[in-house]
Amino acid sequence: MDSFCAWDGDILVLNILGTPSANKDAIGKPKGHQLKVSVTAAPVGGRATDHMVRFLAKEFGVTANDIEVVFGRFNVNKQLRIKSPKQLPSVISKHLSQ
Repeated sequence: MDSFCAWDGDILVLNILGTPSANKDAIGKPKGHQLKVSVTAAPVGGRATDHMVRFLAKEFGVTANDIEVVFGRFNVNKQLRIKSPKQLPSVISKHLSQ
């Protein structure tokens, strides 16, 4: 993948650079081949990743079960697969329409 996001059929694949223990949950800007995503949860036992999945589920209009953590559950570098997102945050829709 030469971008932070790509389609694999109806699944959106995202490469993420996570920031745990942030001031707020937010989707940031792309940094290289990753999309910055900040969450308020602390990085203890995968809790920050679980929190990120729940936050992103709301942003993409899917359930948390529709998001698979391919790798990086205990790391800031992650890859997620989002099944049939109902909506796309602007940073992603702008990138995919280029």
